[in-house]
Amino acid sequence: MASRAATSCVLAILLLAVGPPVATPKASQQAQAINGLLTSYVSDHHIPALSVAVVDRGRVILTQGYGLADVENSVPATADTVYRIASISKSITATAAMKLVEGGKLDLDAPIQTYCPDFPKKPWPITARELLSHQSGIRDYRNDEESINTRHYTSIKEALTQFASDPLDFEPGTRMQYTSYGYIVLGCVIEGASGTNYDRYMHQAIFDPAEMPATRLDDVFAIIPHRARGYGVSSTGELQNSVFVDVSNKPPGSGINSSARDMGNFVAALYSARLVSNTVRDQMLRPATTRDKKPTIYGLGFFRGGPIGMYRGLHEAGHGGDQQGASSVLYLLPERQFGVVILSNLEGQQNSQHFIELSRKIVDLVFSP
Repeated sequence: MASRAATSCVLAILLLAVGPPVATPKASQQAQAINGLLTSYVSDHHIPALSVAVVDRGRVILTQGYGLADVENSVPATADTVYRIASISKSITATAAMKLVEGGKLDLDAPIQTYCPDFPKKPWPITARELLSHQSGIRDYRNDEESINTRHYTSIKEALTQFASDPLDFEPGTRMQYTSYGYIVLGCVIEGASGTNYDRYMHQAIFDPAEMPATRLDDVFAIIPHRARGYGVSSTGELQNSVFVDVSNKPPGSGINSSARDMGNFVAALYSARLVSNTVRDQMLRPATTRDKKPTIYGLGFFRGGPIGMYRGLHEAGHGGDQQGASSVLYLLPERQFGVVILSNLEGQQNSQHFIELSRKIVDLVFSP
């Protein structure tokens, strides 16, 4: 489904990305092999569009789009196509929070009301560390219908009203329970610690220094250049437009839009310590432990365990994403400073799970002798 022009330019993209020292016949062969793998994947799995960035040894070596960003109007996907990145937003928000920690503006173990007085106190204190690691006890969606929000929220404070008065599901720190709502509270904490609103701080702390010009908070009313149209699959297996959802109710957890090119730059910036130090990054990528010292499958903004573990002798880390009109994966092998970002305009949790295996196939091609 990839356009002929897009397919033919993959080698030029790779050579520009890595520079003359890496532009070897082997690199060109790897690029051709990756291009063939992804072209076949899009066709075989009937995915409307997929855009990819590959980072190796801390450098972006390939960015490319496949298929159609808008099926009805036959618009090809490119490296600059803008998608909902869904829950990969948590990894970016967590990096922004840890930048405040490193700058001495946020205490991970202070009660969150120190920074977010709009969130009411509960029977037990909650800390930013517990928000980051999904150990806060704050509930997640009660059902699928609750995740289909159509109301437009104008602030993080307003978004808190969805769940702030609800009781905690458990005592913070005693276990891990994944929650997008917990990351909305983290956005409120970031605003209090930074002294500015979440949107502005994200540009200052992450999007601008990491060279992510197309990345922004999702806005269903805004005109966003190169935005992909979102799709789902009907009960009879036919492609259809995704249902309307306004994700302004959860920007820090699942409400960021980005492109493969921007996300490749994010991974490279994470590895180069342009966002947070290597020490802080490694802390984020380590599995967090509960109060009784039991390890979980989540660090501070990144999975480390569960569907990801070890591959080719290296520790895996990353994050998946799935929401209406989008599925995605951020796959990392930190010891090699390697990463794959896959963004798609087809919803379905199974897609983000399959993208992990697809990322491993890309690893095999890049690491091949």
